[in-house]
Amino acid sequence: MKKIILVTCLIISGFFYGNLSAQVKLNVNVNIGSQPVWGPVGYDYAEYYYLPDADAYYYVPNHQYIYLNGGRWVFASALPARYHYDPYRSYKVVVNEPRPYLHPDIYRNKYGKYKGNYNQQQIIRDSRDERYYVVKGHPMNGKGNQKKYYGDDNNGNKYKDKGHGNNGNGHGNNGNGNGHGNGNGNGHGHNKD
Repeated sequence: MKKIILVTCLIISGFFYGNLSAQVKLNVNVNIGSQPVWGPVGYDYAEYYYLPDADAYYYVPNHQYIYLNGGRWVFASALPARYHYDPYRSYKVVVNEPRPYLHPDIYRNKYGKYKGNYNQQQIIRDSRDERYYVVKGHPMNGKGNQKKYYGDDNNGNKYKDKGHGNNGNGHGNNGNGNGHGNGNGNGHGHNKD
């Protein structure tokens, strides 16, 4: 009887652990729309940027620079002019740790080698990856459609139309598609099912 109870407990705990694991995997942080247009591409989530050229930080959620002034950390919407900092050209290091500015020596030592590496990163503004179109200030902001549209090619065949382009009119791969995108632009049908 004890063995049956033990096996039952193991099965139940395995079930709950499996559900918990699935929930953890689904709870993924994404803040692409909050990142600035001068931020580096390739990051679905960025909490801070360390800015080696300024020896300062940028806090993405509040859109604030963090820099030392007179031995204390200052939070501001811009760096002082004395920094001569150009975020579009300068290298940025994504740091997803709480309050990295409280450990400045770690970041200076680890990432100081990137100081002066101008134009070495692709920035969000220059990316043509659709996921960055949600970033305010991106040249393609508000254009395209990230939702999938299922249309019909007038022959009863279904196709996926992602509605990319400039007028929101989708076209099936067979030339007879009537899909409609939701963005500004001529959509193109994909993947005939």
